[in-house]
Amino acid sequence: MLKLKRYLKPFIWVLLLTFLLLFGQAMCDLSLPNYMSNIVNIGLQQNGIEEAAPEALSQKGLMFIENFMSEEEKELVRSSYTLKKGDEKDADGKEIQSLYPAAADGEIYVKTDRDHEEELDTAFGNASWTFVQVLQSMDSLPGAEALPSGDVSAPPSDPPEEESALGMEDLKLEQLYAMQPMLAQLPPGKLEAAQKAALATDEAFRKQSAVVFVRGFYEELGVDVSAIESSYVLRMGLVMLIVALLGGVATILVSLISSRVSSGVARNLRRDLFNKVESFSSGEFDQFSTASLITRSTNDITQIQLVLQFGIRVVCYAPIMGMGGILMALRKSPSMSWILALICIVLLTLVLTIFSVVMPRFKILQKLTDKLNLVSRESLSGLMVIRAFGTRKHEEARFDDANQELTKVNRFVNRVMVTMMPLMMLIMNGTALLIVWVGAHQVSQASMQVGDIMAFIQYAMHVIMSFLFISMMFVFVPRASVSAERIHEVLSTELSIYDPETPKPFDDAKKGTIEFKSVNFRYDGADEDVLHDISFTTKRGKTTAIIGPTGSGKSTVVNLIMRFYDVTAGQILVDGVDVREVSQKELRARIGYVPQKGILLSGTIDSNLRYGKPDADGEEVRQAAEVAQAAGFIGENEEGYDYEIAQGGSNVSGGQRQRLSIARALVKDPEYFIFDDSFSALDLKTDATLRKALKKHTGENTTTILVAQRVSTILQAEQILVLDDTGKLVGRGTHKELLKTCPAYYEIAASQLAKEELA
Repeated sequence: MLKLKRYLKPFIWVLLLTFLLLFGQAMCDLSLPNYMSNIVNIGLQQNGIEEAAPEALSQKGLMFIENFMSEEEKELVRSSYTLKKGDEKDADGKEIQSLYPAAADGEIYVKTDRDHEEELDTAFGNASWTFVQVLQSMDSLPGAEALPSGDVSAPPSDPPEEESALGMEDLKLEQLYAMQPMLAQLPPGKLEAAQKAALATDEAFRKQSAVVFVRGFYEELGVDVSAIESSYVLRMGLVMLIVALLGGVATILVSLISSRVSSGVARNLRRDLFNKVESFSSGEFDQFSTASLITRSTNDITQIQLVLQFGIRVVCYAPIMGMGGILMALRKSPSMSWILALICIVLLTLVLTIFSVVMPRFKILQKLTDKLNLVSRESLSGLMVIRAFGTRKHEEARFDDANQELTKVNRFVNRVMVTMMPLMMLIMNGTALLIVWVGAHQVSQASMQVGDIMAFIQYAMHVIMSFLFISMMFVFVPRASVSAERIHEVLSTELSIYDPETPKPFDDAKKGTIEFKSVNFRYDGADEDVLHDISFTTKRGKTTAIIGPTGSGKSTVVNLIMRFYDVTAGQILVDGVDVREVSQKELRARIGYVPQKGILLSGTIDSNLRYGKPDADGEEVRQAAEVAQAAGFIGENEEGYDYEIAQGGSNVSGGQRQRLSIARALVKDPEYFIFDDSFSALDLKTDATLRKALKKHTGENTTTILVAQRVSTILQAEQILVLDDTGKLVGRGTHKELLKTCPAYYEIAASQLAKEELA
């Protein structure tokens, strides 16, 4: 995958924006459990009261709570609260009696110092828990019957559970105020011991116990505590809704961006891969099968597109969620960190095990896909041959073997991967159960709150889901990595034929001449040369024919002129310049090439004939069709030149394909014509008529090279080259000259012509 990272560079700023959006989404998702925890801990258990230090309290209340404070804490409280009447206003400018109805009958203490909120919360929290510790030690004191209702005499060895265990859920301040005389009888060291015990308790529980007093103080002042609770829950719910909406918007934007980036990368990959393949010479095509190149251009690029579309979100989002979930969970309960460590170890073991099992199979899958495409393509392109030889069952068996082999590997991979989700769900549910079990013990020991357990479970689920997302990436990434390697293999292939840095211009003084100078050629991997010491020169306005037995290298000579291959030794000059020193585009622009197998492209007859010269006018197209003897069958169709050609030209005959291919070359009006056995599908009459019309049309300005198997096709050629089956040039001359001087040519002619034609 990293080998193709340059394709992400055009999208670097978009990817940065995506990362920021994913970070924002993760922060939104990570904050939701914390808000939920606050709703439970503060909204429900603390009646929506967030502060441990009340905004206001009665004079009796302040006197009572000061009994359990240190001198420093008393001084802080006295300096932070001011005694005010009901018709006065608080620090925010609101009338006190409108906030605290009971203040209309007297004076109350109102918080006026906002600079020491945290210290005040701590002071009231310490005082409230000191009170709890004092209650637990007062069973033997006179007046113990005045204790508030509830089990407040539980021994220290059995810590209270939540607010209800404090014995203060039905806290009656009048009962507590009545305890003032009893509190005066406390031994001097007992209060200090209670304060030390309070400081050893978790700060969250000290604050929660203080909130019980705050609620009592507010009720004493006539405040509607239920309204505070409802307001807090609604406010937190609204915040959660806004955060969830922001996270949803980020998710939608990331999905849109990842789709655009992945499709953009896929588009650029397809473009570059196609352009690269277009620049391949025949030598490169020998390295890659057509089926493999098609698979790489489609299936392999699709794999990369899928992994980018999914991975852009997961690669950034999952680690943030995983690490953030761990950190937030540790903030809620460090004592349960071993659960997270256990989860991570189990999940890593699972993911690495599955990865090690399926990774080798992903490499095999793409090769098997190539094989299946190859068999399919051969069967479809050779359908007529298969039917003619009655080998349909054999081809079905070939396809079935390739299909079954691919299915077998796919099935194995899928079976391994489908076990991941059930295992993940088992781990997820087991983790939730373990957290509840451990958390329940911690709640009973007053070291954790219920809301924190709920949040811890959510954060643990985030961690597990992060691993699940990452594990899903292991489904896509290995296969995409194999696909990326295969694509890179094509893109990084060094071209054996390339344009020079400074192409030379053609020599107009030698226009129309092609010269072979001692040319040898050998295919890559072959043991010996196909062509040996080939030397000849064509002349402008003349026809040079090449004939020889099958496998003698006739088409190879043509391919070397077109520079589909480069010579192994020697030199080929076109218009006086070595073909390796000019650009391929300029070279081929001068040549009208008609291959042995007539190849037509999907479209109309007109679009096929204009393929080499899109701006050709209608008269040029019609004239070329007439010269190529194609006007007759074109006119027989109602659509005429607008007749649609099927893929590969399957809806026209072989002879019609050849004539249309010849017409296409004629429309181009090149300097050279190369016919690579392009008359083989024509009958002798059409062949003769076409050659006669072609000779008249090309005139003295066009050089023709004609490869043929039939002697009748090359009788009128000014120069005939004869190749033997070893690729050597064994004869050169006209038809009559070669009959006398070249036994190889005479043998070919004798097999095709009548005796009187050999004279």
